[in-house]
Amino acid sequence: MISLPQAAPRVAKLTALSIGVALLATACGGSTTPSSTGSTTPAASGIACPAPSATGSATTGAGAGGTVPASTTTTDTPLKIGSLLPTTGSLAFLGPPEIAGVNLGIKEVNDAGGVLGKPVEVIHRDSGDTKTDIATQSTTALLGSGVSAIIGAASSGVSKTVINQITGAGVIQFSPANTSPDFTTWDDKGLYWRTAPSDVLQGKVLGNYMATCGAQTVGMIVLNDAYGTGLAKNVKSAFEAAGGKVVAEELFNEGDSQFSSQVDKVIAAKPDAIALITFDQAKSIVPLMTGKGIKATQMFLVDGNTSDYSKDFQAGTLKGAQGTIPGTFAKDDFKKKLLAIDPALKDYSYAGESYDAVNLVALAAEAAKSTKGTDVAKQLKAVSEAGEKCTDFPSCVTLLRNGKDIDYDGQSGPVSFSEAGDPTEAYIGIYEYQDDNTYKPSKEEFGKL
Repeated sequence: MISLPQAAPRVAKLTALSIGVALLATACGGSTTPSSTGSTTPAASGIACPAPSATGSATTGAGAGGTVPASTTTTDTPLKIGSLLPTTGSLAFLGPPEIAGVNLGIKEVNDAGGVLGKPVEVIHRDSGDTKTDIATQSTTALLGSGVSAIIGAASSGVSKTVINQITGAGVIQFSPANTSPDFTTWDDKGLYWRTAPSDVLQGKVLGNYMATCGAQTVGMIVLNDAYGTGLAKNVKSAFEAAGGKVVAEELFNEGDSQFSSQVDKVIAAKPDAIALITFDQAKSIVPLMTGKGIKATQMFLVDGNTSDYSKDFQAGTLKGAQGTIPGTFAKDDFKKKLLAIDPALKDYSYAGESYDAVNLVALAAEAAKSTKGTDVAKQLKAVSEAGEKCTDFPSCVTLLRNGKDIDYDGQSGPVSFSEAGDPTEAYIGIYEYQDDNTYKPSKEEFGKL
């Protein structure tokens, strides 16, 4: 471990978290208020969510469109990035898109000549989940390999087990999927960053959306960890602020395999809607609920469990259920690039955030003219704001090498960091399940934190 002097606390970490979320519009500029036309089929208990908006599949901004100039500064120490993403455990379904996003970012950086005259190296390691010690072992291996930044973990609970180990070594931890509000005030010496917004935003969107669908009462089944309880708190706050009431909130722990008690207690409260704030435990919980008469249209999922269940449930089981995932919808051109990296890819959750994390680290290294983690971290905020807009490594690094300030906006949406390393604005995608138990984009909400 590198012994570092105590860095000056970041401004946002000296004060209590104070975030105002402004839900500005759907992706098509419409209101989130239910309209008098085009509603989906009403569900049990009077729920009728607004009709899906036209999501579109436009391509993102153009790239450099020419030859990338050579770096005027070269490095003897190539930039080395590690990934700490799940290939086993309760979030393993998120691993493939996140790893594909990392690998696509690395490929495009190296196709453009690399960072400071050298190709970027990447080392992948499994994060596992909080039931194992895999993350600690993987982190030790990555730090021993001399990485400057680690992309991951996906789980907020897992990140809490390694954040001090990573940042204490002077290495950047950059998560594409951590959403716990706890990280905003963590003493990380300026080395923890994320492209996924705090669950203050996802919670606001989901709570308000259930109210918009006409639900007056909500029951919740919640994973008892940093992610689950933090998200539940914000869902409850938003739903109650919209005039609703949370009538049941049942917790379970990671590693639990029986959920009948929680399901029975929530159903007994007769809620209009049920929010499932879980990971892959939803595979066990959903059949228990449908077996007791709960309609799919009463179910609202979150990023931890909005996944492809086509091989898990009978056709129609989840038809009409909805889920939220931070980030804008993956565009067709980006999906094609990801599929070229991993042809078996079926899920794109957090691929954009992972891709953006790689680009931001690479661009910050160019701006810092250094591959040292502490130097790179000092430039991450600068490359995300108040400069000329650009959307990929070739176009952005061309501007940097021509002496321009840049403002990177990526595949996950606009990227502008707070002093705490959090996105200050983001999209939350709302998805609706189809008859085959896969989900499709329904609408997007944009919010500022």
